[in-house]
Amino acid sequence: MALTGPNLPKVPTPLKSIQHYLTIALKHDQRDSVVSYWCRLYALQTGLKLSTKTSEETNFLLKLMDWLETTKKELHDNEAITNDVAAQAHLENWALKLFLYADKNDRAANFSQKVVQSFYTAQMLYDVLTLFGELSVEATQNRKYAQWKAAYIHNCLMNGETPVPGPLNETNDENDSNKTSNDNDEEAKSNVSPTSPKDNTSLDIPSIPPNPPTTRTQSFESEDDTYKTESGAKLSVEQIGKAQKFIKWASSALDYDDVATSVMNLRKALHLLTTGQEST
Repeated sequence: MALTGPNLPKVPTPLKSIQHYLTIALKHDQRDSVVSYWCRLYALQTGLKLSTKTSEETNFLLKLMDWLETTKKELHDNEAITNDVAAQAHLENWALKLFLYADKNDRAANFSQKVVQSFYTAQMLYDVLTLFGELSVEATQNRKYAQWKAAYIHNCLMNGETPVPGPLNETNDENDSNKTSNDNDEEAKSNVSPTSPKDNTSLDIPSIPPNPPTTRTQSFESEDDTYKTESGAKLSVEQIGKAQKFIKWASSALDYDDVATSVMNLRKALHLLTTGQEST
C-alpha cells in the first residue's frame, strides 16, 4: 500500500538532524510503507529527545505523532507495522540489500551518486533498527562502513578524485586516513545527504573501520533483484523476512522449553528458504 506522507512544517532547527530520516521516509512512501513508517517513528523518538520544548517543535512533533497513529490504524493488517519481530526482519533485509548493492558496485569501481545514496540509506536504516534493541556485530560493522564509504565516495566525486574501490588495505589505512584529514579538512564535515541535497545538516566522516564488511557470495545486479536459493528458486525481501521471523520464533519457543514449536518454525523457515514456498 502506497502512503501519503504527513503535511509537516519546516523542521525546527533544534530537530534538524531528523530531516535525513524524514527524507528517506518520503522517498519510500510509494515504494515501501514499512520503511516509511519506521523511519518516521525513529525521527519522532529522536526528535522528542532533542526537543527544547518550544511551541514550534511541539507542534511539529505532534503532527508527526498524529500521522504515525493514523497510519498504524490504516495498516493494522501489515505484520511488519504491528509486530516488532516482523518489522525488524523487514528493515534488516532492506538495509542489507542496499548495503550489498552498494558494496558490490563500489568494489567493481562503479562509483555513482546512486552507490553513495545506497550506502547512505543503509546506514540510516541501521540507525532506525536500534528501535528494536542493540544491533548485531555485523549490522554495527556495516553501519560504520556504510557511513564512511558514503562520505568518502561523495567527497572524492566532489573533488574530482577517483575513489579507492572496496575497503582500504590495512597497511594503507593510516596513510589514507591522514591524507583524508590533511587534504579534506573542509570536507570532513560535508553536506552528505544524497537523498536531500538541499539539506545542510552535516554528516561527519567516521574513522576508517579496522575490518571490511562481511563478504557474502550473494550479489545483486540492482536494488530490485531477488534472492536466489541453491535450487534456483527466487525469494523476495518479504519472504526472507518471513523466514527470519520463523527462526526468531523458534528461538523464542526454546526459551519456554517448547521444543515442538521450535522445530515446527525451523522446518517452516527451511522449507521457505529452499523451495521459495511457504509450507502448509
